[in-house]
Amino acid sequence: MNYGRRAGLAALALGVSTLAAAAQEPVKACVITKTDINPFFVKVKEGAEAKGKELGVQVMGYAGKIDGDHETQQQAMESCIAAGVKGILLIASDPKAIVPAVEQAKAQGILVIALDTPLEPATAADATFATDNFEAGRLIGAWAKGHMGDKAADAHIAMLNINATQPSVDVLRNQGFVEGFGMDPKDKSKYGDEDDKRIVGQEYTDGNEEGGRRAMEAMFQRDPSINVVHTINEPAAAGAYEALKSFGKEKDVTIVSVDGGCPGVRNVKEGVIGATSQQYPFKMAEMGIEAIAAFAKDGTRPKATEGLDFVNTGVQLVTDQPVEGVPSITSDEGLKLCWG
Repeated sequence: MNYGRRAGLAALALGVSTLAAAAQEPVKACVITKTDINPFFVKVKEGAEAKGKELGVQVMGYAGKIDGDHETQQQAMESCIAAGVKGILLIASDPKAIVPAVEQAKAQGILVIALDTPLEPATAADATFATDNFEAGRLIGAWAKGHMGDKAADAHIAMLNINATQPSVDVLRNQGFVEGFGMDPKDKSKYGDEDDKRIVGQEYTDGNEEGGRRAMEAMFQRDPSINVVHTINEPAAAGAYEALKSFGKEKDVTIVSVDGGCPGVRNVKEGVIGATSQQYPFKMAEMGIEAIAAFAKDGTRPKATEGLDFVNTGVQLVTDQPVEGVPSITSDEGLKLCWG
């Protein structure tokens, strides 16, 4: 065998070996959440990792230090791009500020899926996989109105939100509640512009228990006759309840929330929360990783649920005090489906 032929065969063997190695290299994906403490985000990460293990997708997890920590999420996006991932699942703390990083990732051929929180604009992501958060808010608003009956006409309502970043999942839940309660949300892309006198005011909680306690104290000092509290999530609801308890008013106020985590559903069972809208973060993340795996395989891109501009991952109202016309499941049923 002459030298040229040997060299050619060696080059061919090297090429085949390189291709084989590339074929064996696992698909990489990132999941970036707002924090790694909130049970919802913990379950998102668990869902992504479980489905990744099943499908052979290597999942790397990142999180902000607190809700609203855009800088850490920005750094995580850069790390994911440098790692050569095929897809990123992102729950953005700042849906607008993160867009340039998302565009950079997409320019590298990375599929970017917004989970739970739409980006601004929503079209900045390749797709959004989320709870119908407006519907989640509408359900608890409709329940609260029906639960109060005739007294709803003279309600005094506290709105406990996440933070000042708008629009976001916060806005969707807030405005859904407003509509569900029978009030005019005005511009549904923001909150705070409503002129219904039943809304005492808006406060921020950072989506945690301490923030909920602090916000409720501020609202109650503003109006001691508050009898309905809408909270962005169940940790904030737990904090609000503790504040009300310190005032001796916990039995006089109806609290509604969104999440459906196990602690929150137990609070429904114990009467701390009147009703909560349950979402399914584990399923949401599983669906996201499935989409990334399909994209890596043949370039398939996810399609929105019919009639919506996002992929709907489901929501159900959980309460032990059902209201006519508002579909719901019991807390016992919710505990079989909860997380955290």
